[in-house]
Amino acid sequence: MILASSRTTAGLLPRPASDAGGAVPAPRTGAHRRPAGRPVSSLRGFPPVLPVPRAAADDVVASLATTVLPELAPAPVVEAPVVEAPVVQAPVVAASAVEAPAVEAQTAGPARRRGLRDRRPHLLLAALVAGAIGAGVLGVPGSTQAAAEPASVLGAQMELATDDVSEEVLPMASITEAEAQARLQEVAASRAQRAAAEAAAAEAAAEAARPKAVLPVSGARFTSGYGSRWGTFHYGIDLAAPIGTPEYAAMDGVVVRAGAASGFGLAVYVLHDNGDVTVYGHMNEILVEPGQFVEAGETIALLGNRGQSTGPHLHFEVHRGGMNGRKIDPVPWLAERGVGI
Repeated sequence: MILASSRTTAGLLPRPASDAGGAVPAPRTGAHRRPAGRPVSSLRGFPPVLPVPRAAADDVVASLATTVLPELAPAPVVEAPVVEAPVVQAPVVAASAVEAPAVEAQTAGPARRRGLRDRRPHLLLAALVAGAIGAGVLGVPGSTQAAAEPASVLGAQMELATDDVSEEVLPMASITEAEAQARLQEVAASRAQRAAAEAAAAEAAAEAARPKAVLPVSGARFTSGYGSRWGTFHYGIDLAAPIGTPEYAAMDGVVVRAGAASGFGLAVYVLHDNGDVTVYGHMNEILVEPGQFVEAGETIALLGNRGQSTGPHLHFEVHRGGMNGRKIDPVPWLAERGVGI
């Protein structure tokens, strides 16, 4: 009895009557652990996948939609099409095909585990349905924005096309060629007037900055003054410098005489606006001619040693009131005009 009970418990089946030799071990299919009448799964060791009735699946979806997603359900979002997962119909083997010996002695613990294992397919199916509903309600992040972008671009293009049409309908503003020519002449006259004003302003600025009186020779050495000298009267001053040093007009004026002169060798006479005449003598070369206007500081000759001279120098005189006016001391005359020696 003990041996028979053990073989029955271990899953050994009796040998058919045609074979002699007693019972032989049968393949382990887990039938000794299943109660009679339960379908056999094609996958060894896993419970069979049973089809869930449509009504039961709808009840599960409805319960999840009302309990898990109460706030998201009313949102007016584009609904994703619900694809029904194909239910795999596992082959169901009738309980009468394989007659498994009934196990009479079972404990409460294994029965509870089998009950949880039997409900797993239903829970998995419910989770899949809930996930599909959540994806349809929530949608993919950014999908709404991505779908709205083409619509916004299309709207902008349509608006631009409408603006172009409205602009083409408007009348074209224009003027005649005569009016355009008159406008060009006005612009040219305005520019010429502005240029003249700018030139006048620049000339006035240069005139204001230009000196009004200068020393006839820059960097010269004062060697002789106005007055008696060697038994005669010296009517000017002598400024010594190397030959070829530039000689300048003391003030603005007009050249009255330029060329050979008695005692000076060569001489230049310049009349100024106040009526005075300045005289430049003993130069080596004359650079101006009679009637030429010269400004203060303009070069009129090159220093020399011609005529009655003891060395290269400039003899400078001032005639008050004209060519035949009284000859005065040039030093005070220059000092009155801001020029020192």
